[in-house]
Amino acid sequence: MIAYRRLLICLILGWVLTPGFAQQLQPVDRIHDPKVETVLLYPLVGGNPNDPALTLNPPVISLDEQVNLQLEFDDLTANYRSFRAKLIHCNADWQRSVLNDIEFTYEYNDNPITDYQVSINTKIPYYHYRFTVPRVKLPGNYLLVVYDERNRENIILTRRFMTYQNRLTVGAGGRFSTDPSRQFSDQQIDLTIDYKGYQVISPQDDFKVVIRQNYRDDREIRGLRPTNVRAFDQVLEYRLIDLSNTMPGGNEFRFFDIRTVLSRANYIDRIERPADRNIAYVQVDQQRSRGPYIQSDDFNGQYVIDQRETGNGAINGDYVETVFTLKTAQVPGADVYVNGAFNLWRLDDRNRMTFDPTLGAYRAAVLLKQGVYNYDYILQSVSQPSKVDESFIEGSFSATENDYEVFVYHRPPAARADQLVSYRRIGLNKRK
Repeated sequence: MIAYRRLLICLILGWVLTPGFAQQLQPVDRIHDPKVETVLLYPLVGGNPNDPALTLNPPVISLDEQVNLQLEFDDLTANYRSFRAKLIHCNADWQRSVLNDIEFTYEYNDNPITDYQVSINTKIPYYHYRFTVPRVKLPGNYLLVVYDERNRENIILTRRFMTYQNRLTVGAGGRFSTDPSRQFSDQQIDLTIDYKGYQVISPQDDFKVVIRQNYRDDREIRGLRPTNVRAFDQVLEYRLIDLSNTMPGGNEFRFFDIRTVLSRANYIDRIERPADRNIAYVQVDQQRSRGPYIQSDDFNGQYVIDQRETGNGAINGDYVETVFTLKTAQVPGADVYVNGAFNLWRLDDRNRMTFDPTLGAYRAAVLLKQGVYNYDYILQSVSQPSKVDESFIEGSFSATENDYEVFVYHRPPAARADQLVSYRRIGLNKRK
C-alpha cells in the first residue's frame, strides 16, 4: 500500500518519465529537432527586456536576487506546435540527482509554453516562442527540457543553467602561465576559498571546483585539489604547480554582421537575394596561428540577434544562408568546423566544412538568424573524435581577452545533492 501511494504521488507530480524520454535525456546543451533554431537562454536583468545584448550573459542567476531566466527559440516548421518545459536537477558532474521535483521546485514541474509570435516579413517563416523559467528552491545545476506536448518522448531541446547562493568567499585571479614554455600561449587561474562561518567536515575533499572559459562547457577545468589548507584561517589555496589550472588562451574571435541584407555590413563579402531566401558570403578567412596576436574586441564566441531596419530581431529577423570560406591547405586525417555559440559549441554535420579543391579552401553554409556573430575554426581528428584542436588554425595567445567563471559545489551534511555555494566571474586582459 505504501509503495502504491508513493508511485501515485510520483505520477501526479510528473517525476516518472517514460522510458523513451529518459533514454534520450542527456544533460547537455542540444537541439534535437532539426526544425528548431536559435535557442537562447539568458537572465532578464536591467530595464529593457528587448535589449539584444542581454543574451550575452550566461544562464547563471543568484537565488538571492529576483532575476528570472528567459528561453527563446524559433520553430521553422512555420506551424503552431504545443511544447512543454520541465526542469531536471543535476549534481556537480551534471548527472541527474536523486531529488524529487517537490524538493527543488515551488510549483508543478511541467509547464506549457504558451507565449509565441509569428514572424513578420521574412522569406523563411517561423514561430517564435518565449518561456520564463520558473524559480527554483535550491542552488545548483539544472537542465531545462522542452518536449512535444503530443508526444512526451519527442524531446525538442535541452539547455543547462545554474543557480547559486554565495555562502563562501572566492578570490580568483588570472595571469600568464607560470610554465616558461607556455607563458605566451596559456592562461592560469589561481584561487582561494574562504569558508569562514560555513559548516564543512573535510574542506580539502568536500568542495568541488569548476573553472569555465567563455561560458563554454567544452572549456572546463575540473578535479582541482587545494595546494594549501590554512585550517586556522579557514582558507583553501589553489596555486597548482602541475598546471592543472591552466588552459590555452585562444585568440580573439572572428565576427561578422548580418543585421541587414539590404547592403554589405562588416566582414560580409556579398549578399545574394533569390526569391526563397537570402545568402550572405562571409569574407574569406585565413589561418591565424602563424601570425602575431592582434588585439580586437569580441563577444567571446557569443552572438546577438538583431535586425537593423526594425530593431526587433525576435520576429522581424530573417534566416540567412551564411557561407563561410577558410583559405587553407587540406588537413589530412581531420575534419574542419566553423564553431561558436550559435551551434552550442557542438561539432556536427550542421557546421562541418568540406574542402573544395577548385577554391583551395574549406566551405560551409549555415542557416543563421540576422544578428552579429562570433565564430572561429576548429579541427577534430577523424580517428579520435575526442581530440580537437582550436589553436591549429586560430593560434593561442596568453594576451587574449577572456571571461572565466569559478563554480564551487558542496553537498551540505544530510543533503542529498550537490549545491552551488559560490560563483565568481573574472575578466582576464579586459581593456574596457
